[in-house]
Amino acid sequence: MTERNPAFVLQSIRNVTFEDREVPKLRDEHDVRVHIEQTGICGSDVHYWQRGRIGDFILNSPIVLGHESAGTVVEIGSKVKNVKVGDRVAIEPGVPCRHCDYCRSGAYNLCADTIFAATPPWDGTLQKYYIVAGDYCYPIPDHMTAEDGALVEPVAVAVQICKVADLRAGQTVLVFGCGPIGALCQAVAKGYGASKVIGVDISKSRAAFAEKYGADGIFIPEKPSDPNLDPVDASRATAEKIVEQFGLGEGADVVLECTGAAPCIQAGIFAARKGGTYVQAGMGQENVVFPITTACIRALNIKGSIRYTTGCYPKAVELVASGKVNPRALITHRFKFEQSLEAFEVVKKASEDTLKVMIEGVQ
Repeated sequence: MTERNPAFVLQSIRNVTFEDREVPKLRDEHDVRVHIEQTGICGSDVHYWQRGRIGDFILNSPIVLGHESAGTVVEIGSKVKNVKVGDRVAIEPGVPCRHCDYCRSGAYNLCADTIFAATPPWDGTLQKYYIVAGDYCYPIPDHMTAEDGALVEPVAVAVQICKVADLRAGQTVLVFGCGPIGALCQAVAKGYGASKVIGVDISKSRAAFAEKYGADGIFIPEKPSDPNLDPVDASRATAEKIVEQFGLGEGADVVLECTGAAPCIQAGIFAARKGGTYVQAGMGQENVVFPITTACIRALNIKGSIRYTTGCYPKAVELVASGKVNPRALITHRFKFEQSLEAFEVVKKASEDTLKVMIEGVQ
């Protein structure tokens, strides 16, 4: 066993370095040590790098970045039963306390004491070796690559969003956003048997990708021709165009909002049918103008979605392994571990042609 454990460390806001750390030891008999082989960069990683906080999670000490990862198990604790040394695994990056009411009900995404990779003060996975609870590792079949395994994480996010929506076969689904999470939501919805899935995005390139990937149709909103038009009225007009163009009748059965942009949030409410379901997954401005009267009159089921709950990770592995969802198709850039800063710069630029950026682990 090598005594070298290279890590990509966020020292402070906008200050990252490479460190040679000690190889981490198992914390207890239920832990495993994984040799990280692939890591995808998430917007939250970039957010901590650039701003040092997300909500109440504030960077006060150095942390290793990264949380979308897969690798090979190289050491297991004495009580680990679900994986063995040599298994290739997708890593669920948040391990909850297991004891609170949220955990006991299966909603462990709400646990206040979750140890989540690359969320202050916890280290993430952009290091050669990572320690995690064994039961939060999920074996992947031989035909899945390490990239597939790493991208199980955003697929699990999409699975949770669709779970929150109680999405069922035969429903019409409108997804705002054709970035990685939006596109994966579209693919998962199709995998669940949705009769019609429509993707919405202002980016022509992302919308074009979504149309080939998981959407039955795409809509690219135009800027209002009248500059004096009230923004909410403009959103209502956009929603009416979408409903009419794609034959959604009185509106979509399910609306999944994956952008966090106020115009999309507003249009999503206006595009949902009476009694329909609206799920907010995208996070942008903390406060936006919300058409609450329409939401009430239409008796909408409005829900929020964050991370994943019981069963999401196994379902995500199943969807990828079966070929119903192909997350590898989202990869636009690949980097070596030594190029991690360059990889983060690419994600920061947020170019239209950038979807998923991957970093190969230390060999």
